[in-house]
Amino acid sequence: MNFKNKKILVVGLGTLGGGIATVRWLLARGAQVTVTDLRTRELLKDSVKAIGLRGRKIRFVFGRHEKEDFVSHDGVVVNPAVRIRGNAFLARAKKKGIPIINDLGIFLNEVKNPVIAVTGTRGKTTTTNWIAHFLSGKYTGVKASGNSSRDALLELLPRIEKKKKIPAILELSSFQLECAENTKRTPDIAIITNLFRDHLNRHGSMREYARAKANIFKYQTSRQILILNKDNAWTTYFLKTKPKSRIYFISKEGQNMRNGLSVSSRGVFFFERGKKKMVFSPSIVDMIHRRGDHNMYNFLCAALAAYHAGITWKDIATRAENLPAIQYRQEIVFKKNGITVVNDTTATSPEGAIAAINRFGSFQTIFITGGTDKNLEYKEWAKHVKKNVPPENLFFLGGSATKKMIHALNKMRYFEKNRPAIFSDLRGVMRAVEKRMMRRDFFSTVVFSPGAASFEKFKNEFDRGEKFNALVQKIFGEK
Repeated sequence: MNFKNKKILVVGLGTLGGGIATVRWLLARGAQVTVTDLRTRELLKDSVKAIGLRGRKIRFVFGRHEKEDFVSHDGVVVNPAVRIRGNAFLARAKKKGIPIINDLGIFLNEVKNPVIAVTGTRGKTTTTNWIAHFLSGKYTGVKASGNSSRDALLELLPRIEKKKKIPAILELSSFQLECAENTKRTPDIAIITNLFRDHLNRHGSMREYARAKANIFKYQTSRQILILNKDNAWTTYFLKTKPKSRIYFISKEGQNMRNGLSVSSRGVFFFERGKKKMVFSPSIVDMIHRRGDHNMYNFLCAALAAYHAGITWKDIATRAENLPAIQYRQEIVFKKNGITVVNDTTATSPEGAIAAINRFGSFQTIFITGGTDKNLEYKEWAKHVKKNVPPENLFFLGGSATKKMIHALNKMRYFEKNRPAIFSDLRGVMRAVEKRMMRRDFFSTVVFSPGAASFEKFKNEFDRGEKFNALVQKIFGEK
């Protein structure tokens, strides 16, 4: 779509940077922009200020939406945070035939570079960043972008458009992929790391959630690559949609396959048309496992994507020796005087927290968990807690998900001799953890892995993570 002199309605300015980048991009291309957001001007004053002087050309509608705006513009650009299902305002625009798109749609329609895109419930940030790490030896300046307030899609576009060979490496959420039907372009290499119950408060059902994820490969051709997790139950659903892509699988169960990567105790093996060869030694397998078993899937996805982007197995193996740690993903944020603190705030689902429990769980570890519910189930999480975390080592941050967590644990008689330790804020949790550690001298690790969203008490999981880090430094840094 040519945006010059077109009337464009931006729905949702937001506070995380994506909406700001979108508005700036539209203004730079001569669009006549209206911004509408249900939040007040006061709550969004920093976002308005960040737009700069060009913001004077914008018509703002705060604290409400006006029905007429959704039928009087040439196009509607939605912030990914805006719910699409059941949105009566967007339904009016759609009924009138007005195109509805988001920042991802604009990016894919405009970008001339190769595109590698990653989605999934767990592991997409790590996988995206590891792909960038593997490619950085060949492409100077390559970096991960996409589902991040720090690296908005439409800020990436002008940085790479003059370097046509540098791949765009994108992390994509289901919220971004909901609008993918209105794009002309599709990723050249698409990866779905896995699918578990998540965001059902937005999508309504697992099938709708999976359908949004499947948009990442919906328009791929036989010359483009799709990487799927053979060990994940929802891969069957994706295959039933009959992708036209060249499909490769990853598995850590030592499976033979026609195309893909599979790991066993003897190493990592690459399959191409059924032919098998070892590409990574057992020492690399051991090195990745030390980062947590869940990271083996992330490594396999990243390595396979990098190989199809032109990186040799030898170069991937070399760069695997210094894979970067990813902020807020089982990140060690403090290590001193025998105390290690891990910030896993981006574990916003039970599966994310289970990965942390499996990696760090012991009688020497204190776990902090709890938060906002996303219509998820905690039965499996509770099983892992009961097996690996003594009740006196478990501390809760109050919230709607916390109630479900405690209910699941009560069903297993987890708290027979203890009452749940629930706190209204992070400061209270951390002070209680400090007291617990002072009573005994054998505690060595504190893990903050909420297993839930953060909206009742924080702007988002990153705000939650920053506040946790500040408290860690204040409490443990004093010692």
